[in-house]
Amino acid sequence: MIKRSPLPYAPGQNVVSDVEKAKRYADEPDRIQFKAFEVAFSGDNSTHHTSFHDDVWNCDCSFFASRGVCCHTMAMERVLKGMIVSAAPVVE
Repeated sequence: MIKRSPLPYAPGQNVVSDVEKAKRYADEPDRIQFKAFEVAFSGDNSTHHTSFHDDVWNCDCSFFASRGVCCHTMAMERVLKGMIVSAAPVVE
């Protein structure tokens, strides 16, 4: 989780309802869709950088360069199942 300094609530805002809404959103991942992100995988041989932008995967590993898919992109599709729309199908 990202640590940040607490922000004061303005008059009329309700902390309890915001916490309840956040929990509901977290419990309903089908409401969430990632549009873009970048991750770093600490692999067995080195760290690989994987990204998702404009519904397209990219990875700096050699397997992705030769095939357009790799264990890093497949792992992210599994982690984010249902939360991304990819041009490539999810491999089960």
